[in-house]
Amino acid sequence: TFDVCKPIFSVDIHPDGTKFATGGQGEDSGKVVIWNMAPVLREEDEKNENIPKLLCQMDNHLACVNCVRWSNNGLYLASGGDDKLVMVWKRAAFIGPSTVFGSSSKLANVEQWRCVMILRNHTGDVMDVAWSPHDVWLASCSVDNTIAIWNARKFPEIVMTLKGHTGLVKGLTWDPVGKYIASQADDHSLKVWRTMDWQLETNITKPFSECGGTTHVLRLSWSPDGQYLVSAHAMNNSGPTAQIIERDGWKTNMDFVGHRKAVTVVKFNPKIFKKKQKNGSTPKPSCPYCCCAVGSKDRSLSVWLTSLKRPLVVIHDLFDKSIMDITWTLNGLGLLVCSMDGTVAFLDFSQDELGDPLNEEEKNAIHQNIYGKSLAITMGSQLSSTIIENPEMLKYQQERQGNQNPNGAQASGPENQTPKLTNVLNGESLEDIRKNLLKKQVETRTADGRRRITPLCIAQLDTGGTAAVNSIGMKSNLLLTSASKIEPMKALDSRFTERSKATPGVTSVPLTIGITPLDRVKDSSSVKEPKGKDETSSDSEDKIVVKSMTKRKGEMEGAEVVEKRKKGRPRKDAKMMPISQPFPQVTFLLSKDASLLKLPTPSIQKSFSTQVSTDGVTYLEVENEVSVVSGSRLSQLKWSREGREWDTLLPSRIIIATGSSDVVAVACEDRTLSVFTACGRRLIPSIMLPAPMSALHCSGHFVMALTASATLSVWDVQKQTALVKNESLNPILSGTEATVSQSFLTRQGVAVVSLSNGKTYCFNSSLETWNLIADKQDSLVQCTDFRSCVSSQDALGSMGPLALTQGRNLSAGRLASRLSSTPHHLQQGMTLAFLEKQLASALILLSASEYRHWLLIYARFLVNEGYELRLRELCQDLLGPVHKSSSSSWETTVLGLRKRDLLTEVLPVIGQNLRFQRLFTEYQDQLELLRLK
Repeated sequence: TFDVCKPIFSVDIHPDGTKFATGGQGEDSGKVVIWNMAPVLREEDEKNENIPKLLCQMDNHLACVNCVRWSNNGLYLASGGDDKLVMVWKRAAFIGPSTVFGSSSKLANVEQWRCVMILRNHTGDVMDVAWSPHDVWLASCSVDNTIAIWNARKFPEIVMTLKGHTGLVKGLTWDPVGKYIASQADDHSLKVWRTMDWQLETNITKPFSECGGTTHVLRLSWSPDGQYLVSAHAMNNSGPTAQIIERDGWKTNMDFVGHRKAVTVVKFNPKIFKKKQKNGSTPKPSCPYCCCAVGSKDRSLSVWLTSLKRPLVVIHDLFDKSIMDITWTLNGLGLLVCSMDGTVAFLDFSQDELGDPLNEEEKNAIHQNIYGKSLAITMGSQLSSTIIENPEMLKYQQERQGNQNPNGAQASGPENQTPKLTNVLNGESLEDIRKNLLKKQVETRTADGRRRITPLCIAQLDTGGTAAVNSIGMKSNLLLTSASKIEPMKALDSRFTERSKATPGVTSVPLTIGITPLDRVKDSSSVKEPKGKDETSSDSEDKIVVKSMTKRKGEMEGAEVVEKRKKGRPRKDAKMMPISQPFPQVTFLLSKDASLLKLPTPSIQKSFSTQVSTDGVTYLEVENEVSVVSGSRLSQLKWSREGREWDTLLPSRIIIATGSSDVVAVACEDRTLSVFTACGRRLIPSIMLPAPMSALHCSGHFVMALTASATLSVWDVQKQTALVKNESLNPILSGTEATVSQSFLTRQGVAVVSLSNGKTYCFNSSLETWNLIADKQDSLVQCTDFRSCVSSQDALGSMGPLALTQGRNLSAGRLASRLSSTPHHLQQGMTLAFLEKQLASALILLSASEYRHWLLIYARFLVNEGYELRLRELCQDLLGPVHKSSSSSWETTVLGLRKRDLLTEVLPVIGQNLRFQRLFTEYQDQLELLRLK
C-alpha cells in the first residue's frame, strides 16, 4: 500500500499496464492523478529516485472526483465528479515537465494530460463513468437519477438519456459486446437497458428489497464471457451479499455471501481462465471460468472463481475505511484496490492461483462478437500488377492499404491505437515480462513501515498445499474440446442449488455462494436448462438471447418451473417489462387442428402496474373493480410520466394495459379495446375484438393486438386505418407444436411474432404475407463467414428490430464458420444467400438503418468474392434511369434513404478491388453527370 491521504474514490489501470489513474478529493478541488505502475510492481524501482512515481496531476474538477476510467484503446481517460461534469483527457505531445499549478517546484508533471472535452448534461454529482466495448459510447450516471450515453466518436453529442431510476444512480457496467448496459441505484433496483433501442430490458428489485442504508458507490460488473452480471449491495437472509444475475433469463438464484457489511464494488477480471495444467500431465478438458473481486464497507476484499463455491482468498482489514474501487491489470494477475481512507493496495496473483488465461482464439470462440478477425480486404496477388487508370480508384486503393493493419477490430477508437498497446493485444509479450517480475514479490515492510502484501490462497488443492485452483472434483457437463468449439461458460451451474456444504480439502471461510431463499428450487431444473439432443454449441449461444428477449419466461422451458411460483400473480419485476408483457401461464400447446388454435390469455388481477420505457418512463397502474355504480363494476387506469398524471374509468375489468410515447391501449374482459392519447383523451370508441386479448403492444401511433383465437390486427390510430386486419396466425402455426413465445411491434408499425420453435415472422401488410425473418435452426447462419466485410463503424447500424429477433445468432456470421470443413465455394454460396436474406428482411421490417448496414456488408462481400453480375444489378437499381421517362417505375428512395446517396457509399467499396475498375468508373461518371444536371 502507498499513501495518498485524502479520500480516493476511484482507481483504474491503463490498458497497457504501465500507469494507473486515481480520482478523489484534492485540497480545494477534485483531483485526478496518473501514477507510474513500475514502482508499485518492483521494489527496486520504488527505491530508484530517477523513476517517477507521479506522472501527472490534474486539478481541473471543481469538486471531488468519483470515478476515473481509461478508454479501451488507452488514448483517453474519462473522469466524473461532484461538479456535475464529465471530463475527457488526452495525452498532449511532450513539451517538457511542467509543475503542478500552485505546488512546490518538486512536483513536476512527467506526462502532459489535457482536458480535451467537458461533457455537461447532469444536474447532480456524477458517480460513475464507463466506456462501451470498442469505445463507441461513454456512459455516465448521476445522483440526478439519470444515465447519459455520449457518442464517444463525436463528443459532446448525447445519444440518449436513460430515465427510469427513482434514486441516485451509483454504478454502471457494459456487457462485453456492448449489447446491454446495466445500472444500479439507491432505489433498490438494478436495471438492464438494451443498446439496440435504449429501452429497459429488465428491472431487478427482489435481491435489493431488504437493503437498508446507503453506500457511497454501487459499482456492479459484467463477466468477460457475458454470462453473469454481479451487483453491489444486495441482501439475502438479512446478510449482505453480491447478487449474481444470470444473463440467461436474468435469474437471481446465486450470490456471493460472507461480507459483514454492504458490498460497495465488484470487478471481474478481464481474462477468462481454465484450470492450470500440471507439467507433463496430459491436458484434461476443463470448463472455462471467470474471476471476480468483491470489496465491501467492512474494509475487506474477497476474490472468487466461478468454478469454486468458496472464495479463493479473503483479505481482512486491508484499509481503515470502506473499499471504493477495484481494477485489474489486463493480464489478469494484478489488482489495485482503493479506499476512502486515501490508500491504494496492490495484490498480485500467480497463474498457479488463478489458472491459465484463455488465448484470443479461445476467447473468440466463446465470444466471437467482440473481436472480428482483421478487417483488411484480402485481394488476390494476381491483381497486384494491374495498372490503375482512375485517380479516384488510386485514392481508394491507398486507403485500403492503410486499412490493412492487423488490429482492425481493436483499432476502431477515435484514433488508431498506439503501437505500444498493439503488442499487448496481439500476444502477451509485455505481459510475459511483467508476469515473471510479479512472481518474485513477497510480503515485506519498507523502511517507513508500509506493507507490501501477497495474499494467501485459501482454497487448496488436494495435492499437498500448492496454491492452485481446483474445481473441487466436480465434473461439469461442458468439455473444452478444441478452440473452435468452446461453449459459453456455464461454470456456475446446478451445483449451487443448495447452500454450500464444507468441502474436504478446502479451509472453511465464512464466505459461501448461496441460493436466495426466495427462489428455492427442489432440483436444478430452473438453474440450468437441460440440453436438447440436437443442440449444437451455437444453439446454446442463441438460446441465451431468446431467453433474454422473452424476459423471465423460464416458464417456457419446463412446466415444473411454473408450478413453483405462486400461480396467477406475475412477479414484481415481471410487471415492469417494457415492450412485451410475457404472462406467467404460457404452457399451452397448440393442437395441430387449425380450428382449435388458441393462444394463452393473461389471468385477471385485482391490480397491477406496468412500466413503459418511452422518452421518459411511463407508469401505468390498474385497479380493477374500484367501485360498483348501479350494478356495473368500474375499473381505474392511472397514467404517470415525470410528474404528470391522469386517470380514467372503464366499465369492465382491465386485462392488459400498455402504451408508447404517443398512445395508451387497454384491453378489457368484455373483449373491448380502448385507445387514449398520452394526455388521456379517448381516440376512438371501443373496438370490439373477435376473441379475448392474448398480447397487446403500442409503438408510436401504432397499436397491435394478438387475440386468443390466434389472429393479429395492427392499426394506425392517428390516421385511423387498419394496417393488418384480423389476420390468422394459422399459416405460421399449422403443422407445428409451437406457440407464440414473444411478440412486439416495431417503430414503423410492423408486427413481429416469435414462436417457441425458434422461428420469427413478421406480417407484411402490402404483400399480405407472413415472412420468416429469423430462424435459430437456420444452417445458413452457422456456415456464413462475412467477418472480412464488417467494418469497425458498422456496430452502430446493426441495431434494430432484425437484430433484436436474431440476437446472438447473428454474430455467428463473424464466427469463422464453425464447420471449417465446409468447402469454400459452398460457404461462399451460403454467405451470399444469408446476406441477401438479411437485406430482404431489413426491407420488409422497414428498418432503414439495418438496411443500409446490411447493404454495405453485402456490397463488400460481392466485391471481395467477385460477383460482378450481382454487383452491376445492385448499382443499376441504386442509380436508376439516367433520363426521366414516364414508363419507369423506379423509386428514388428506399425506406426514406436516397438510393443515389447509397450508391455514393457503395462506390468506394468497389474502388477497393481492381477487378471492378471499369464498373467503378462507369457508375462514377453516371453519378457525376446526374449531379451536373
